[in-house]
Amino acid sequence: MTALTVDAGDPVSSGQVLARIDPAAVNARVTQASADLERARRDLRRDETLFNQGYISTQRLEDRRTAVTAAQAAYDAAAFDGRWSRLIAPAGGVVLERLAQAGEVVQPGQTVLRIADLSSPLVLRVPVADRDISRVAIGQEVRAVIDSLPGEALAGRVVRVGQGADPRTGAVAVEIEVPGRPDLRSGLTAKAVFPASGGVQDVVRAPAEAVIEASGQSAYVFRLKGDRVTRTHVVFLGFDGDHARLRGLAPGDRVVTAGGGFLSDGERVRIADASALSGALK
Repeated sequence: MTALTVDAGDPVSSGQVLARIDPAAVNARVTQASADLERARRDLRRDETLFNQGYISTQRLEDRRTAVTAAQAAYDAAAFDGRWSRLIAPAGGVVLERLAQAGEVVQPGQTVLRIADLSSPLVLRVPVADRDISRVAIGQEVRAVIDSLPGEALAGRVVRVGQGADPRTGAVAVEIEVPGRPDLRSGLTAKAVFPASGGVQDVVRAPAEAVIEASGQSAYVFRLKGDRVTRTHVVFLGFDGDHARLRGLAPGDRVVTAGGGFLSDGERVRIADASALSGALK
């Protein structure tokens, strides 16, 4: 690497050249590939003339065309490598860490700089105990208390809930998106305050047959209101015997457990079999 123009703490702008590598080897490959491509094209033009005169076979002409295609691909690959002789900032922000020095030999894929994009939201990563993870759902509103901002709480939103627990602590990683601010920095410590459960946020148990269109934690049920059904989104938290554990229903809601696949949102229904309904239980 022949040049590295920034250090930790320096601001950078989108498209700024941050580092350069010695282009000698890359340029040599581009020159060699360009020469091979020109030779293949020249051979093809000559053999096309001979083919039209009946001196060579169709197979030889096709071989020449294949050689041109291969040479073009090699040239494109070499030219692509040439574009990576410069390290360009993908977004405006600030350099968090410098992991290499000018004059160092860097390998493909090696991290040179870590940059924080100040225009994007910050992410707060918190471990949540396994006994409480069922009360956390994607999209849930959370208050983030930053240690460097005493007495102030920021509005956050859960964007990711881990699918596995840490084998040492048993905690599940949860990521919370917090709006970026000039006085916030990457690496600060904070606490996440989750809302107390209540109402439709309680976890309820409903017959497994009531759940439709389940994908990960997202699922739907048909809830009965009067003589009409409402297609209701719920958070699927797994099975408990013959029942599904759900969030998004209130205790006592009635859900369709048979024939839900044939219903549409808002459709009027007539209950022909009382066993087709069940109360959602805690």
